[in-house]
Amino acid sequence: MKLTLTLVAGCLLSISPAVVFAQAPANAASPVSYTSISELNQIIANLQSASQTTQQDLSHLRIEKWKTDGNTKKQTQSDAESIMRNLQNALPSILADLKNSPENLALTFKTYRNLDALYDVMNSVVESAGAFGNKEEFQSLNNDLGAVENSRRAFAERMDKLANSKETEISQLRNELQTARAAAPPKKVVVDDTEPAPKKAPAKKKPVPKPKTPPAKAAPSSGTPPSQ
Repeated sequence: MKLTLTLVAGCLLSISPAVVFAQAPANAASPVSYTSISELNQIIANLQSASQTTQQDLSHLRIEKWKTDGNTKKQTQSDAESIMRNLQNALPSILADLKNSPENLALTFKTYRNLDALYDVMNSVVESAGAFGNKEEFQSLNNDLGAVENSRRAFAERMDKLANSKETEISQLRNELQTARAAAPPKKVVVDDTEPAPKKAPAKKKPVPKPKTPPAKAAPSSGTPPSQ
């Protein structure tokens, strides 16, 4: 399954962004198949049933009466409260988002990851109940753990189906792109060489500086010198 997800991510990166954006409206508007919706609704219904039963069984635990030390009781009580918060708040919110986008691969993986973490904490509580609680508490919680594991496996299988489906879609888009490129005629650039080249403007002549005229000399006086 990890290999499939890696292949899908690689294919997404190899496709031109223009193609992805061009295909986005069509993919967003494409309806989800009835089979896919029915499958998801059944998985969610089973998970919600397991969630309700688990909450009831956790509320009936009497951890304070277990024959163990205080630290173990405190840790188990904290784990039980954490499971309850997840089942009452986090999980319903995730499932509501998933119902709005039934084939969203990211939301499907988010649901699986939440169930995976939930399973680990529940397993710890079940082990403590088997070691320190009564038989009825252990049997009930162990059944709940099995139901959560079934839901986790169901989401893992659905995630794998969706990943394979997305990979097929990407391959089809790539083939369509290659076909479109092969069918498109090459672009021709027409150069019109009949028009004369634009004339260059004549260079402006620099003005020739005129020679400077020397100043005129004063003429000698023609008057009679004064008598002595």
